[in-house]
Amino acid sequence: MAGQNSFDSEFLNQVDDGLKEPDMYRVLLLNDDYTTQDFVVEVLVTIFHKQPVDATRIMLDVHKKGRGMVGLYTYDIASTKVKQVKELAKRREYPLKCVMEKA
Repeated sequence: MAGQNSFDSEFLNQVDDGLKEPDMYRVLLLNDDYTTQDFVVEVLVTIFHKQPVDATRIMLDVHKKGRGMVGLYTYDIASTKVKQVKELAKRREYPLKCVMEKA
């Protein structure tokens, strides 16, 4: 193929125009009076793969501000993370709430 003709060029422009970035969602942990700080850090390290220093900072946001943003994810990943937190909290008998909101 020596080069693109105008049809190829026009088609590629239409394809580029039709693509869009996926919607992103914030995943948040919400404070309660019963879930331990250690458990919140554990959740952040195991489910969200945060470094202990970052997990501690987020846990302190949850404790002091009532909520802390864990990350920004596509819908499927965010909803999976929320579900994993809820399941782990339930197994360990903590009322920890994890929610997602459109960014």
